[in-house]
Amino acid sequence: MKALITGVTGFTGRYMAEELAAHGYEVHGLSYRPLQGELPASIAAIHCCSLNEPQMLKDLLLELRPSHVVHLAAVSFVAHADADAIYRANLIGTRHLLEALRPVADGLAAVILASSANVYGNTEGVLDESSPFAPANDYAVSKTAMEYLARLYQRQLPLIITRPFNYTGVGQSEQFLIPKIIAHTRRGAEFIELGNLDIARDFCDVRDVVRAYRRLLETQDAIGQTVNICSGTAHTLQYVLQQAALISGHQMQVRVNPAYIRSADVKNLFGCNARLTRLISEHKPIELRETLRWMIEAPGAGV
Repeated sequence: MKALITGVTGFTGRYMAEELAAHGYEVHGLSYRPLQGELPASIAAIHCCSLNEPQMLKDLLLELRPSHVVHLAAVSFVAHADADAIYRANLIGTRHLLEALRPVADGLAAVILASSANVYGNTEGVLDESSPFAPANDYAVSKTAMEYLARLYQRQLPLIITRPFNYTGVGQSEQFLIPKIIAHTRRGAEFIELGNLDIARDFCDVRDVVRAYRRLLETQDAIGQTVNICSGTAHTLQYVLQQAALISGHQMQVRVNPAYIRSADVKNLFGCNARLTRLISEHKPIELRETLRWMIEAPGAGV
């Protein structure tokens, strides 16, 4: 089994490589820039190639001929300032990848395209895969468009579309909310500035996410499906702060910054994981407080 992971040097990609290598895959990575430092033991090789270099990408895939592909490369920060970069990476880059996979389709067992729960927008309540699209920013629009694009290739390629909800873990950038809270906790900050503390969201552990991705790759019934990756439980930011304080013994003052409050934010937003559970047979998510403990007690940054 030979797996290719796009975006392999990113937060999720490094965990995905470890998960696949631990289960017998020969893991190859794709990165648009050379790796800094030593090659992780979980990865056989990292190939430097941009998704927006279509001919180089086709030549590489003809040489590699992977059996499994996990497409994680994307601009993943919702508030990214360059909208053009979002569409180049998330939509046009995905199209180039799908075109490059067509000549090697006969050897493919499964291809995961990582979309996002952001396609649902700010919709109140429990969201399943039949919930309508309601993208509310450029990132969400790019992922919605990517899903429509994928439909053009469904008869040619063994595609699985995943819609992960919020997830976190050791090594995630502090520009994301929970890592920001954890970083402030770890350094004993006196205060932290946040937005609305009462909103509730579905937070997963990155280790659960990559485990679910691997199981979907190995499940024939997942081909052609769109699958939420979520815990099915919502937690408020107030809960996150309370647990971080209990675990660390450090209590911070919380200052609500109006600039961080979005008027369109809904109070409760979380996913239904019934389809995921049906497809992979077992899905017992790591509890959020255990994820927070892992992040707070980690000896250093990174994986």
